Amino acid sequence: MAKLLIVYYSRHGATAKLARRIADGVEQTAGAQLCLRSVPPVQANYRPAKGEPVPESGPPYASKQDLAECDGLIIGCPTRFGSMAAPLKAYLEDSADLWASGALVGKPAAAFTATASLHGGQESTLLGMLLPLLHHGMLITGLPYTEAALSETEAGGTPYGPSRWTGADGQRTMADTERDLARALGRRIARLAVRLAGEQT
Repeated sequence: MAKLLIVYYSRHGATAKLARRIADGVEQTAGAQLCLRSVPPVQANYRPAKGEPVPESGPPYASKQDLAECDGLIIGCPTRFGSMAAPLKAYLEDSADLWASGALVGKPAAAFTATASLHGGQESTLLGMLLPLLHHGMLITGLPYTEAALSETEAGGTPYGPSRWTGADGQRTMADTERDLARALGRRIARLAVRLAGEQT
């Protein structure tokens, strides 16, 4: 089985819901095993908040071992001023030893995000999230325009990865196209990871 790691930060739940739809796509893929994880908020010094209680429900917090053992990686967070949220960035910045050892080289990876406004920096956030994955030597994958929802969406959804427009109050219902693109990315990364893992055995 190819282990697919989805790691995300979600402050109010919108990104978590998008992660769950991506997970649906992974779970629909034969030979793929889902590992869904979140990251804790950070303190002012940008380190994980000490004593932060592990959520009573939902995915446990991601460890570095989760990252080291994955066969494919999908990361997600809300947009913060057009870039990656600090909690996810802190998690990735703690992976320098994996970078040095080449632990993630050649593994497929992708990103997803959510914003309160339609033009709130979704694409710049996704592109920025892909940079550390490129440094790790991962195989970056987006969404091709053969996904009909990419051309039909009137909400979130980009070729750089799934995205979601939540509205200013965070209560906007996820559009069908946003849901379809999230599942499509989950399937896409899972299939690549299964194929690549098979070649290595």
